[in-house]
Amino acid sequence: MGKPKFYDFCVHAIPDGDNTAPELAALALHFGYSGITLANHSDKLPQSRHVLSSTDGFEVFKGIELVEENPSKLNGLIGKFRKSVDVLIVHGGSETVNRAALENPRVDILNHPAFDKSSGLNQVLAKAAAENGVAIGLTLRPLLNSRGSRRIRLLSDLRANLELARKYEVSLVLSSDAMSCFDLRSPMETLALAEVCGLEEDEAIDAMSTVPEKIISRNRPGPGYIREGVEVLEEGDYF
Repeated sequence: MGKPKFYDFCVHAIPDGDNTAPELAALALHFGYSGITLANHSDKLPQSRHVLSSTDGFEVFKGIELVEENPSKLNGLIGKFRKSVDVLIVHGGSETVNRAALENPRVDILNHPAFDKSSGLNQVLAKAAAENGVAIGLTLRPLLNSRGSRRIRLLSDLRANLELARKYEVSLVLSSDAMSCFDLRSPMETLALAEVCGLEEDEAIDAMSTVPEKIISRNRPGPGYIREGVEVLEEGDYF
């Protein structure tokens, strides 16, 4: 097995974050990532699309993190942006939003599911996530920027959701949720932090490598793709 490729699937650029897309991409490449997803919140999208030149072995994916408290409007936003992005994330934080996201197979990742005194997930929602192929996002920035009781609560929520994800075989995506270059961490630092948070090494690697690759593969069908479940195979593709 070759060396895994690592991805940070939630990075926020200007005007959502403090740094430009090229600055974030350059630092991520320096840290050893194979790609990042620029996923500004839907209420802080750039006025014009950033055009970044591709670098051999590194790619910037187009993403979005939808922010909407009304489930009906959220579904409308999912339909609006689904075909135009590589990675579609929903910013959770209430039972109704979490449910709407996890029951919609067009969603790739649910970030920030916790609210009030709840980790944001339960058995019903975990089953929905598994059935619809929606990954649960584990984001490091809120944890690293918190202190005291707030950090303890975030760790408790993360571990509760991790247990549910393991039980129901829900995919996980581990990301920085960076708002600036100062929030980015190298893959090795991220893996170390993930283990402190309770993830096994193989779980953390999958959450930064295998699962992101599956999301991109699903959202970027091959040239023989016709529709879901139907694909034209060229000679030599059968074996």
